Amino acid sequence: MIVLGIDPGLANLGIGLIDGNSRKAQHLYHTCLTTPSTQPMTERLVYLHSEVGRLIAEYQPEAVAIEDQILRKQADIAFKIGQAFGVIQLACAQAGLSMQNYGPMQVKQTLVGTGRADKDQVIYMVKAQLGLREGLNNHAADALALALTHLAHQGVQQALTRG
Repeated sequence: MIVLGIDPGLANLGIGLIDGNSRKAQHLYHTCLTTPSTQPMTERLVYLHSEVGRLIAEYQPEAVAIEDQILRKQADIAFKIGQAFGVIQLACAQAGLSMQNYGPMQVKQTLVGTGRADKDQVIYMVKAQLGLREGLNNHAADALALALTHLAHQGVQQALTRG
């Protein structure tokens, strides 16, 4: 199963694509899409929408895993990320894909075994599970971690339905 993981953001949007199942996953692609704050908001949103749409068309994922955002105290940031989240949802819906949301603690628990893991522990586990040697920025690592979390949860769901 090809899974597209997305760490939503307006200035930095992490993308990670993997292929596999809950036992073994293969890295396909990762990047961090960036948009400068000096660029008009509409241009930033069009860019994110078109790039996510392009990657969906190119890799044809069967599932999308996206991070739930919890920004209670920073309304202005939450609003901007919400706009990016909306264009991501639109690109996925246009491709006929539904999204599964995972919170940061759920991702950390799945990959590291504790919901209180730090960024370095998550990056280490992502690299270990995917056999990556190169460095990953936080956004791309989070996107790949989301995709791995989705595969792990799919494996649990399949095991439960079997018996």
